[in-house]
Amino acid sequence: MSLSPIMSSLVPPLTLPTVSISYTQLSDKNADLSAKIQQGFGPNGLGILSISDVPGYSLCRKNLLHLGPKLANLPDDVKMELEDANSRYNFGWSHGKEKLESGKLDLLKGSFYANPVLDVPTTDQSLIERYPSYCGSNIWPRKVLPELETAFKTLGKLILDVGLLLAYHCDRYVMLEGERLEQTLVHSRCHKGRLLYYFPAQQHSSPDHGSISSWCGWHTDHGSLTGLTCGMFTRDAVEIDCPDSAAGLYVKTRTGQIVKVEYGVDEIAYQIGETTEILSSGRLCATPHCVQAPKGDAASGVDRTTFALFMQPDWDQKLSFPEDVHIHRELIQSNGSLTFGEYTEKLLDKYYHLKM
Repeated sequence: MSLSPIMSSLVPPLTLPTVSISYTQLSDKNADLSAKIQQGFGPNGLGILSISDVPGYSLCRKNLLHLGPKLANLPDDVKMELEDANSRYNFGWSHGKEKLESGKLDLLKGSFYANPVLDVPTTDQSLIERYPSYCGSNIWPRKVLPELETAFKTLGKLILDVGLLLAYHCDRYVMLEGERLEQTLVHSRCHKGRLLYYFPAQQHSSPDHGSISSWCGWHTDHGSLTGLTCGMFTRDAVEIDCPDSAAGLYVKTRTGQIVKVEYGVDEIAYQIGETTEILSSGRLCATPHCVQAPKGDAASGVDRTTFALFMQPDWDQKLSFPEDVHIHRELIQSNGSLTFGEYTEKLLDKYYHLKM
């Protein structure tokens, strides 16, 4: 889940590669990865790093991402059956429900949300009513696109497994008492996958077209750790290279600098979320980010599909916030404790003002 919109900057962007860690290094629990964790996730980092050479990942990525255009171009009445307004569109299909920085509805991006681990996280109706964004059930298009479920779950679970290895090394770097990131995530029922399809920029008019954040507005993920695939660009359902070198993922650093971030197509990127920044007392830092659409004649008819896995604490896990919290201070009770589910609902109310 992605929240916390900010305004874009006019500073000319730099292009930087992510800090990269090989899967072999990551799998070694005795390896000292603190320097790379600090470089990627520390206060002076970009809040993102990538993992290379993950066995089986490239095929899993392709198997899911090529389904993005097929899902987005299903008949409207079919997609409506995949919507779940009660969860604020955090299960199933969502298009035109989120708002851009301008306050207009986002028509350039369609999303499909599901929990890749649990189809039915709970049958407790009181929890479903209290935390609909997490406790609802998956909605799969099994009749019209049956291959989506297997591809979604396979990639989601792989990114989760690799993310848990990364969380272990983050814990070794932070070395704080209290909530350990790995244990927080391994027991959670709240992980949420999001298959994102970006419609061709010319297909829908947008007040933000031409800006750095033209395909996805500035925001900071509010969970613990987000796993992210490199985007797949297609035209007429045929995969192509990105037609514009300026298109892609941008990050805003602690100093306010805008940086274009690049990582390999066969690498998994991981970004720190606000909850981890808060609970690590700022030793692991979340950064605002956005996506720019390709421009120019060569970009005509080009769309983009990607996948994000939001790794998050369980909805009923108590989060003990330190006294010096600077993110969403107004949402945290005087005793400094909320469940993750309560924290999420407060954030949703803050940014959407009311339940959809």
